[in-house]
Amino acid sequence: MTILVKNKHTLEIDEFKFRCCIGKKGSTKNKKEGDKKTPKGNFEIEKLYFRKDRKEKPSTLLKCVEITKDMGWCHDVNFPKKYNKLFKIRNNIKHEKLNRHDFKYDFLIPIKYNFKKPIVGKGSCIFIHLTRDYKPTAGCIALKEKDFLIMLKIINRNSKIKIY
Repeated sequence: MTILVKNKHTLEIDEFKFRCCIGKKGSTKNKKEGDKKTPKGNFEIEKLYFRKDRKEKPSTLLKCVEITKDMGWCHDVNFPKKYNKLFKIRNNIKHEKLNRHDFKYDFLIPIKYNFKKPIVGKGSCIFIHLTRDYKPTAGCIALKEKDFLIMLKIINRNSKIKIY
């Protein structure tokens, strides 16, 4: 099962087409930290992370992880061992907080871009997450919640994502 992101507004899985949004500056083969671009290529996906305090665990074949207050995803180029990894928040390390005040990370799936042996500065924190208004992201792919929940029923642990 492959999730296809064919352009900056369309995500497809089998016969399902969903409106989405991507990075503010489009997509690129040469992703850099903070460039507001979505990386092009074929990638595996991670687990589903969700806010149990706001949402019920959805119906999905993905492994589910509850987001806690101290969860962060490192994007600090000064900490190469933690870069582009989930970690317990420490204030001296720049990170994306998963337990956000807004709704965007009520559900999120990390895309395994620059993942296994991350190259510092090549980009981090690339997620599929929620949107309400389809405003461009900092490099992630975002869907409306109803579409995200449909996607979760279709995909599984072996699903991949292809970004054009």
